Amino acid sequence: MNCSIIRYILASVLEFEALFLALPCLIAIIYKEKSFYSFFGVMLLCFVLGRLGKVKKPKMDQFYAREGFVTVSLSWIILSIMGALPFYISGEIPSYVDALFETISGFTTTGSSILSNVEGLSHCALFWRSFTHWIGGMGVLVFILSVLPLVGGYNMYLMRAESTGANVSKFVPRVKESARILYKIYFAITITVVACLCIAKVPFFDALLLGFGTVGTGGFGVLNDSVASYSVPVQAILTVFMILCGVNFNVYYLLQQKKPKEALKCEEMRWYLIIIGISAGIIAFQIRDSFATGFQAVHHSLFQVASIITTTGFGSVDFDTWPALSKSILVLLMFIGACAGSTGGGIKVSRIVVLCKNIKKELSYIIHPRIVKGIHFEGHVLPKETLKSIQVYLTTITVVFTVSLLLVSIENHDMITNFTAVAATLNNIGPGLGLVGPTQNFGFFSDFSKIVLMVDMLIGRLELFPMLVLLSPSTWRKNG
Repeated sequence: MNCSIIRYILASVLEFEALFLALPCLIAIIYKEKSFYSFFGVMLLCFVLGRLGKVKKPKMDQFYAREGFVTVSLSWIILSIMGALPFYISGEIPSYVDALFETISGFTTTGSSILSNVEGLSHCALFWRSFTHWIGGMGVLVFILSVLPLVGGYNMYLMRAESTGANVSKFVPRVKESARILYKIYFAITITVVACLCIAKVPFFDALLLGFGTVGTGGFGVLNDSVASYSVPVQAILTVFMILCGVNFNVYYLLQQKKPKEALKCEEMRWYLIIIGISAGIIAFQIRDSFATGFQAVHHSLFQVASIITTTGFGSVDFDTWPALSKSILVLLMFIGACAGSTGGGIKVSRIVVLCKNIKKELSYIIHPRIVKGIHFEGHVLPKETLKSIQVYLTTITVVFTVSLLLVSIENHDMITNFTAVAATLNNIGPGLGLVGPTQNFGFFSDFSKIVLMVDMLIGRLELFPMLVLLSPSTWRKNG
């Protein structure tokens, strides 16, 4: 284990967090808020610790998969621990466990909240709360890789460990250039959604924070009712951009390179849009009598389907009051999630499609034992290693979900609440059903359950293995 290079990268993370914290400090100055001192103090602390961590340069630059997983996991944990301090020190969230829950929920783009009165927060706290979505959406280490040259040619291990989906590929030979391309696309989409919201007469501060939550697929709102108070055009804009941000960013790169035919060939994107269309259609039909017009039923069903499948978690209505079939579809969408290579969470559409194709292949073997048939996806035959990794992922996520559900159930809340609370945090959704429904929050859980759910959020955002590697004793053995 090359601990010196891990220390050096973690120090860089702290320095960048100090840079990020400068923005809520600026917001506090603009609105003349006392919370400035809390944010400024933590900003200085992060900067000093970061500088101290880089006093001694690493002796070796060797950096492999194990170091990559450990570095990414520790980066997100340290980022959250320090990011929670301003909430706690300012007294805006009196309990540190609650402040940490809110911060981890922000950085992992989960959107689950312990707050009952969001509007009671200061502007700088609201900004930091939503800005964590934007930072976490693409990944802090991807951002650092786009700015600083780290650990020579080994930084692909960092990008792979932090990126979502079955695998991560480079757009161009250099990882740094790939990271820059990702963030250029990310910036462009953010600016576009904020501009559209401003045109729809949303105040700039609200538009900015909603933009962070939409593009990062996080879902923290500025108002207590999420986005229910905003007009239908505003909600429609959010629907469109939520769906766009659930698409693999490779598609946008291909469009940027003027290769529309290749972009439209994306099989995962087609299935993603098909799932959205079918789900929204069924729900709209079921809830048609709950609204004055058919348009409203279609609008709200499409909004909530987009919000859940992209794991954004915005709420335009209280979908916990919808019929059982509609709620069941939304719960299934929680697990399916968005496309690989997007800012969304969940299992990912690509894994679900490959799983279904694998089931079909096994059925063919039963009927025709001598048949030789591979699994095609995105125009390629998938190698056995990819199929194995998907099967291991699905098995592991099932085990983690089951253990988490059992631990949370110790408090003896109802089954729907416990099940959807774990589903919402592990898949980085935000709201669930029952006591954690779209009009409720997670504040009633004990500190123990909140810690379990926080671990689930981190495991879900980092796609299981970086966090599990961190928790494995063999990782820390000298020859492990």
